[in-house]
Amino acid sequence: MTMNPSMENGEIAVRVRDLEKKFGDFTAVNHINFEVKQGEIFGFLGPNGAGKSTTIRMLCGIYTPTSGSGSVGGFDIIKEQYKIKEHIGYMSQKFSLYDDLTVEENIDFYSRIYNIPEKERERRKDETIQLAGIADFRSRLTSTLSGGWKQRLALGCAIIHQPKIIFLDEPTSGVDPITRANFWSVIKEMAAQGRTIFVTTHYMDEAENCNRLVMIYHGTMIAMGSPEEMKTKVMKQEILEIIMPQAQMWLEKIVQLESIKDTALFGVNIHAVAYDAQKATLDLKKLFEGEGMSDYSVNKIKASLEDVFVSLIEDYDAEHKDKST
Repeated sequence: MTMNPSMENGEIAVRVRDLEKKFGDFTAVNHINFEVKQGEIFGFLGPNGAGKSTTIRMLCGIYTPTSGSGSVGGFDIIKEQYKIKEHIGYMSQKFSLYDDLTVEENIDFYSRIYNIPEKERERRKDETIQLAGIADFRSRLTSTLSGGWKQRLALGCAIIHQPKIIFLDEPTSGVDPITRANFWSVIKEMAAQGRTIFVTTHYMDEAENCNRLVMIYHGTMIAMGSPEEMKTKVMKQEILEIIMPQAQMWLEKIVQLESIKDTALFGVNIHAVAYDAQKATLDLKKLFEGEGMSDYSVNKIKASLEDVFVSLIEDYDAEHKDKST
């Protein structure tokens, strides 16, 4: 992905140090550290309940951290929460739109919420409508829009005040792949304009659009880097793709091999995580030939983000299981 000039300048839009959030005895976010450069698309990747939304709400001034520190746009996330709210855009999964208002009327409403001067409202509204790609629907009642168009309208309303830092919490949850791809086109356009985008997601394909990303699990950061770094440096094992008929019936037999760490179905094929690809390939050949199977192929491939994430989660679970026993 091409880096924006503002990213090359190295200006820091978001900084987090030893950030923790507890709810009673439950630790939702466990002492995390990271920095986000201005103009960067920064992804927070993890399963539901991993701590993504809790982190974003602390950064947006909605939750107060239990401990640690951080800043957003130069404002302290503990002492200057109201200032942060004035300078960011925030779109959650449940962003409120008014179904009985038109597209334009919703935008007008949020213009007033954000105290945009009256003389600037029409220009801002037109710019927002163009960026979100909803010009054809400006007079339509919001209740008549599909989920994808409502999503674009919600984004437009969240950025009507032209914030430099935008937080998107699972923005494409529940929409179809084409709508997700179109929405990401808008995100990339905003980043190209120098805006900083902090986005949470559990979709691995979406994470490929980020300049850098954090993988978080049980409130703990388990990896950070660019998507390419995740697949080449963070991933310690090698990936073999096994193509064969009725692949799912072979999963348990393959994972019992000492050279194989884990297996998973990817479509109709198998991805096997191998400690040593060369030895694992020989072990697989011996297994298949011993079972009378000749219709197969085994090839070493580059790890996907899903391969990386699954492997890191298994390492985390194994390590913490050992500590608890």
